[in-house]
Amino acid sequence: MTDFVNRSEELGRLHNLFDSENAELAVVYGRRRLGKTRLVKKALEGQENAVFYQARQKTRDLQLEQFVEIAADTVPGIDDIRPDWERLFRYLADQDAIVVLDEFPYLIEQDEGLTSVLQALFDHEFDESETTFVLVGSSISMIEEATLLGDSPLYGRTSLTLDIRELSFDAATEFLPEDATAEEAVRAWSVFGGVPYYLEELDADRSLGENIQRTVLTRHGSFRNEPEHVLRMELTEPTRYFSILEAIAGGATGRNEIAGVTGIDYNQLSTYMDRLSRLRLIERHVPVTEKPERSKRSQYRLRDPLFRFWFRFLYGSSDRYDQFGNEAYERLVEPEVADFVAPAFEQLCCEALWTLYDETPIVDVGQWWYQDHEIDVVGLTDGDTLVVGECKYRSSQTGHEALHSLESHVEELRWTPPSGGPRRVEYALFSRSGFSDSLRSVAAERDDLRLFEIDDVVDALRR
Repeated sequence: MTDFVNRSEELGRLHNLFDSENAELAVVYGRRRLGKTRLVKKALEGQENAVFYQARQKTRDLQLEQFVEIAADTVPGIDDIRPDWERLFRYLADQDAIVVLDEFPYLIEQDEGLTSVLQALFDHEFDESETTFVLVGSSISMIEEATLLGDSPLYGRTSLTLDIRELSFDAATEFLPEDATAEEAVRAWSVFGGVPYYLEELDADRSLGENIQRTVLTRHGSFRNEPEHVLRMELTEPTRYFSILEAIAGGATGRNEIAGVTGIDYNQLSTYMDRLSRLRLIERHVPVTEKPERSKRSQYRLRDPLFRFWFRFLYGSSDRYDQFGNEAYERLVEPEVADFVAPAFEQLCCEALWTLYDETPIVDVGQWWYQDHEIDVVGLTDGDTLVVGECKYRSSQTGHEALHSLESHVEELRWTPPSGGPRRVEYALFSRSGFSDSLRSVAAERDDLRLFEIDDVVDALRR
């Protein structure tokens, strides 16, 4: 298992909470596999008065029985307390204990009044206590409804809310072998993203293709049905949601396109899309030059790389991969892998722009599109400079055509410097496989053109 990676800010905030002289309530949530449990356990190291209880899908009576059994290891006197949540929590608070309720949604499934019990205790009983309660959950919708939304009994009572997200690219690469190349890092990121659990499953002695074959494509692979498990945990009737995610993975990014592909009425689509956004399975993008609340040119994308991979290659076609057996990756995925990795490479180039142009006053980075015109990387500044970039993730060198294409598209990009004067355009080309000698010669003669190879992008993100 890889040593604990990143999360230093979250650890610090939990430590501060544990050191508080007041009663505190924290909520730690986020989708499965992001390391929430491990984060909290790491924060508890050295705390002698901590009770960590991981709930299961069991009856209320069994949950109470197991909670008392675990808590007794830290606070032996709890054996004498009648097994009732209110009495147990009050007793632990009297001992100034730290109480972690992991997978809290399983508890409230069996006892809907549990949040009201905690509300009453924090409002009326814990004034003299230094206890800390930490509620941890992977069901985003249930945690939000139980603790964070306005109609929840616990609304406004949390001292700390940690919304755990994926690791950054820089942190994710710590799971890879030290000798991993920049291209291997980008490819791994494009499939497994920043989810610690996925990255820990990678075998350093195998190629990325072999790891994908072993964990995703093989019938009994660790992640063969991972997206389906995540969706079914959050959604009671997932069929239409599956259709929407498949459509987006297949390239239908606008609402009209998604409605057309899925057959879902456009007016009903918003309900499903909003739910998927809340669950952080999709995200809405608009051209970087536009305000999100006003733009009518939005595009939707799958947020999680493994979901992108699964819906692109496996969903509805798993039997085909079984037929190819151990050759499934080589025969069915490898021929399309460059096309699949390209969008992830573009996003990494966008992130790297802040560092690559650190001498330029960039205030926003994103992408831009209008009708048939697209620009992969756009950096807006608070001066008169506009930075635009083209990304090429292919096996051949990048030549003049990439620059000519970028120059033609930028003519359609409407952006005026804040000062109202003329703009100055900086051009950036990003390439997986380097650049032709003739393009390098052109770049050497121009002060408005810079060339970046994949190693430059990865190095910038690791600084």
